[in-house]
Amino acid sequence: MRADGPDSTITVESRGEHLLAVRFTAMASPCEVLVPRMSRETALAIGAAAAEEAWRIEKKYSRFRNDSVTAWIHGHRDATIELDEETASLMAFASRCFDLSDGLFDITSGVLRRAWTFDGSDRIPDAAAIDRLLPLVGFDKLQWHPPHLMLPAGMELDFGGIGKEYAVDRAYSLLADIEKIPFLVNFGGDLRANRPPLHGPWQVAIERPDTHCEATLLLDLEHGALATSGDSRRYLLKGGIRYGHILHPGTGWPVPDSPRSVTVAASSCTEAGLLSTVALLHGSGARAFLEEQDVRYWLL
Repeated sequence: MRADGPDSTITVESRGEHLLAVRFTAMASPCEVLVPRMSRETALAIGAAAAEEAWRIEKKYSRFRNDSVTAWIHGHRDATIELDEETASLMAFASRCFDLSDGLFDITSGVLRRAWTFDGSDRIPDAAAIDRLLPLVGFDKLQWHPPHLMLPAGMELDFGGIGKEYAVDRAYSLLADIEKIPFLVNFGGDLRANRPPLHGPWQVAIERPDTHCEATLLLDLEHGALATSGDSRRYLLKGGIRYGHILHPGTGWPVPDSPRSVTVAASSCTEAGLLSTVALLHGSGARAFLEEQDVRYWLL
């Protein structure tokens, strides 16, 4: 069964003996909502609610659309603007992330994409090009007095580092308000579950780096969220050195000696995503950082 959405197609398929998976694409990622077996019409309605929320958030905050809130903010640089309630809340979260990570998690660092293109090639940017962009990085250079923002000329905001995890949490909250069944929301490997189905805990695979859907670990999840950060999909490779796509906002370069993959468990997907990303930015100190946070994690 299919239902056409504004940006994708929703399908319902069996997932083993006990589950249905409602699948769609959002934020350039395969997405699904897992539910116990029920009528396909009911499963489709549940998945469509999650899909519509994911598509709404993608449309609102995409840096690739000229009609997004992100584009509107960029179009009003050097002017003080008032953000809507949802965007102001995201900005407040980004501000807390910046402070809690000692500046490592910075939504202004997306401007470095002007130098980097992580397409699996060996095209490493010139150091001078990166150095020219560094003055445009730094959340503390913004004038942020909620809900008012002034973005200096040349700077950019990129909500991509928190957008998918935020969408997971929003879809989770939406379904939790309208459904009393067990469910698991999975957007591109970042996921959150409310409670286990009757047949036992959700089984979640952690993918082996450099493979497609090959599990290296299989976890039992009853409730809560998992988020994974790594370099399997977006990277450059030159001279035997792999350059992952997560860039240090202070240097403009990937952090050497980072794990290939970091998965973190937390109560929300946004929290798990923050911790997994910041762990990668700690490089060889990722394990020590996660130990300090007192969370469950898996490094590859």
